[in-house]
Amino acid sequence: MKPGLQLKLSQQLTLTPQLQQSIRLLQLSTQDLQQELEQFMELNPLLERVDGFESGNGDESSYAEAGESSATDSTNTEEWQAAGEALDELSWQQSSGSSDDDEEIPAGDQVEIHPSLREHLIAQLGEMHLSDRDKLLAFLVIESLDDDGFFASEWEELAAMCPEDWEEAVEEEEWRIALHHVQHFDPAGVGARNLSECLDLQLLRMPDSPMVKLARTIVTQHLDLLGARDYTKLKKRLTTNDDQLREAQSLISGLDPRPGRAFSEEKAAYIVPDVIVVKEKGQWVAHLNSDAVPKIRVNQMYANILGRQRGGDGKGLQEQLQEARWMIKNIQQRFTTILRVTRAIVARQAKFFEYGEVGMSPLVLREIADELDLHESTVSRVTNQKYMMTPRGIFELKYFFGSRLDTDTGGACSATAIRALIKQLIQAEDSNKPLSDSQLSDMLANQGVIVARRTVAKYREAMQIPPVNLRKAL
Repeated sequence: MKPGLQLKLSQQLTLTPQLQQSIRLLQLSTQDLQQELEQFMELNPLLERVDGFESGNGDESSYAEAGESSATDSTNTEEWQAAGEALDELSWQQSSGSSDDDEEIPAGDQVEIHPSLREHLIAQLGEMHLSDRDKLLAFLVIESLDDDGFFASEWEELAAMCPEDWEEAVEEEEWRIALHHVQHFDPAGVGARNLSECLDLQLLRMPDSPMVKLARTIVTQHLDLLGARDYTKLKKRLTTNDDQLREAQSLISGLDPRPGRAFSEEKAAYIVPDVIVVKEKGQWVAHLNSDAVPKIRVNQMYANILGRQRGGDGKGLQEQLQEARWMIKNIQQRFTTILRVTRAIVARQAKFFEYGEVGMSPLVLREIADELDLHESTVSRVTNQKYMMTPRGIFELKYFFGSRLDTDTGGACSATAIRALIKQLIQAEDSNKPLSDSQLSDMLANQGVIVARRTVAKYREAMQIPPVNLRKAL
């Protein structure tokens, strides 16, 4: 056969840069979105934040209003175009007000600085009357402690950090003395080599009494039995009664198994909810959280410069102007989609907002995707790391999705509701005779919910509820 040319027409979906940006923004959390915006504005001076506007002047509030109005009816093309025009109009409005970024912090508003565990221990070491050699050994011990205050290093590891010009090698007894010095520092229990020693060091700081002696015997010799709640064997080995063992257990429970955590520099992660759910006229309604929606627009000064330019001199700025407009529209579309999905979830899970977890209905991503004419992957991106603030607390959107389990009446029950029922049953159980997984399964069956014992065990473990033998009280 002779080679030849053949024409063929076909259609294929191409991900334009604008569409790629829209997908990326949709899957970001609110905090990640803010970071993305900051990086974008560093590279594109045509985009700026809107600060200093008062609500009701048509500037700051119009963004969020456009998102909510278009979410009410996603199939209305005219509304969507109107929202886009409103965004364009917003972008070209004149900037007013100045940034507060350069304001100085008042002298009276001093930031409180907390010392680290290392700094706290070194300060105590400096107050001790020790030789330079002993202080250095104690310092090396402090340097080897983990964040919880435990000592888990080997003497050989510490010896490798000693000065090379020392004439005498450090004996193991010297290391033990150095560790002993550190174990007398505050907080009590620091420098322990294991949990048993940590608890014992704290008990040693207490006034001597028969109960403290009993507690020390338990933590040094029978901590495994206490952890397994094998009270029968404990009483037999200690030749004690229920009241004495209960009092010793209460004393041990008040100790700190991680004495160094109070000095941890870990900071709490704050969540900014994307939507807020409130009850209006007897109906649960979702609204965008204005604090989560970025207020951005095109910089007016650069826009005026571009408006006066002719020819190709401003081609680079024209491209940045188009990218800035894309960013504004894609962020608006992001929050529009989040609001649409949230409102669909709220409509399906109305019983949850009334009765809590037990009222949760079974729901899968496909149901929301079909209802809103979206792809299932889009719903997955929306529900990941997006949060809803409700009168019952703040929840991730994906929390409202759960598998379906059949009931004996032919209906269906959500896995979340079943977990809530299991939790209620365990909370109401007799601590002296806790319920086994089989008993929990039978009790659920009596309520019309058919759940196998292994499923009950899986849900219980997911809620971090101990098994029956560890829930037994003395």
